[in-house]
Amino acid sequence: MCPTAAGSGSGDVLVGMRSSGPHTNGYSLIRSIFRGIPLATVFPELGVPLVEALLAPHRSYYPILYPCSLISRHWPFDRRRVHREHPAQLPGNVDAVIDTRAWNVPGLFRLIQERGEIAPGEMFRVFNMGIGMVAVVDRKNVHALKKAIPEEIFMIGELVEGKHRVIPYVKRNRL
Repeated sequence: MCPTAAGSGSGDVLVGMRSSGPHTNGYSLIRSIFRGIPLATVFPELGVPLVEALLAPHRSYYPILYPCSLISRHWPFDRRRVHREHPAQLPGNVDAVIDTRAWNVPGLFRLIQERGEIAPGEMFRVFNMGIGMVAVVDRKNVHALKKAIPEEIFMIGELVEGKHRVIPYVKRNRL
């Protein structure tokens, strides 16, 4: 069981949890990129047929989040929320700064970027890039959270004094 969380504010850590795939975003773009490619194709980046990678079920974060009371806020990590809705989840005097290099982007997203010749910033606008859920945690509770959650989690950013924005830092190079 996790310790109890207080409200969130500047200095809190953004913890990312893996997605199982694209979830519900970007399928029109994916369809155009893989048009004419047999769905049974196994790309080395995937290790499974393309159809399995694309149709991986949207995972539920409830079993992780429900018993864990140290998380003060959480939200799905997707294109709408990164650029528009995340601020609604934040206190008015902070920015969420996300380091997009804090986790390894899964092979499916790298393959989509390469085949579609898509800029990194656009990839982060369209896809979850391997992070399906973001939790806000007091910095002093991060170690307890790592022990309480039975999977790898990523410290993807932090809340800083600011103007109620989400600020993703995107590497200029390909992912």
